[in-house]
Amino acid sequence: MLKPKRKTKSIYLPVVLLFALMSQFAHPANSQTVAIRDKTDSTVNLYLDLQGGITPDEAVAIALENNGEIQALRKESEAARSLVKQANLRANPKLEANGARQINGTDSQVMVEGMLPLELGGRRPARVRVAQAELEIREFALANQERLLAAEVRQQFGETLGNIKKLELLEKLLTNAKQGYEIISAKVTEGRTAPLEQNMLMVELNRLRSIRETAEGKTETAMFELRNMLGMNPATPLRLRGDFENLLDALPPLDEAVVNALQMRPDLQGARAMEKLAVAKLELARTDGKPDASFKAGYQRMKSSFPLNGLTETGGLQPIESVFHFFTFGVEIDLPVRNRNQGAIEAAIFEQEAAQRRIEFGELTIRREVNVAYARFNRAARALSIFQNGVRDQAAANLQVVWQTYELGKYNLSDYIAEERRFLEIENELIDAFVETYLARLEILRATNAAELRK
Repeated sequence: MLKPKRKTKSIYLPVVLLFALMSQFAHPANSQTVAIRDKTDSTVNLYLDLQGGITPDEAVAIALENNGEIQALRKESEAARSLVKQANLRANPKLEANGARQINGTDSQVMVEGMLPLELGGRRPARVRVAQAELEIREFALANQERLLAAEVRQQFGETLGNIKKLELLEKLLTNAKQGYEIISAKVTEGRTAPLEQNMLMVELNRLRSIRETAEGKTETAMFELRNMLGMNPATPLRLRGDFENLLDALPPLDEAVVNALQMRPDLQGARAMEKLAVAKLELARTDGKPDASFKAGYQRMKSSFPLNGLTETGGLQPIESVFHFFTFGVEIDLPVRNRNQGAIEAAIFEQEAAQRRIEFGELTIRREVNVAYARFNRAARALSIFQNGVRDQAAANLQVVWQTYELGKYNLSDYIAEERRFLEIENELIDAFVETYLARLEILRATNAAELRK
């Protein structure tokens, strides 16, 4: 793996040194020089705090805590967990009470009967397995959403940090350009330099100001986007703390990363849980298509009367009343003759086949994503190493040489300004290389669902 060359000097030091070479000609600035020295205090401190700002890990933690979609998925997981509890409960017994009384007579009957469903054929365990599979699907959906959100937050964090670094670069170059303008203005006042050079430097100074305003606008927009991801009010102060160090540290081998991704990616685990759910539904449908029974037991009290030989005082037959007590019991059997859940069984089979296709496609997609992420990172790491070791230092040295030759009268100021613009472009491209390497490494973490993604 390529290792970055450690730098002991600031990337802006060559430019500072160049203008320091001019200090020997410095004189108090005239009124024209004072007029252009507007207040341009650095605004980088509004966005970057290397001591008290939030880190990417802290940003991810805040986002996972405040994101509404994550909160909703957590509630759905809790609901699915409660349904597992419900599925474990046995069927309630039933109690039936009824009575009858003879019209215009004294006969009556009272019966109380209880029924207990037996849930034969493993109905309750099958029901529990369906609920557990649904719970797993909810949990994997939550984990996958957390993975995606953590990657989005880290991506936005890195891009925002890159914008801040570009703004910081422009502010330092702008400060140096103002110092140079003051020196050139003093030399023009003394008649040692043509006014054209002062005007040319004024144009360059204003151009840097314009670029800086654009850079700060991009930084502000990126900060608003990051606040939105973190669930923060747009007016809430937010400062970042981080850098692009350790981007080229060793990663796991590609084959190992693919294996880990196939085992740990929650979206693929969710697809496997869908297959598990389809199997559980198939088992439940077949179980519900089998006979079931309920045990019955009850008590019956029967009161009846019947006439005997002999007359009463009124001339009617003498009735005799009797009370009978019965204990009743029996079994109620559900016979699946016409409805054996044929449709539910077929649907479960199709769902199982669909889940298998999703698993196969998911595995293929994960392999592709991991390979693409590694290829992207390898190229980005090489580009960054080339920029660090073979571009940035040489560009700074070239800028210093052009300034020295300008001092000797062999180059015009326009040559130096053109070289300075190339230097600025290279510095921006270097920051872009840092950001690209950061995003490529982040893509590996996202594709493999690495533990570092969520901390």
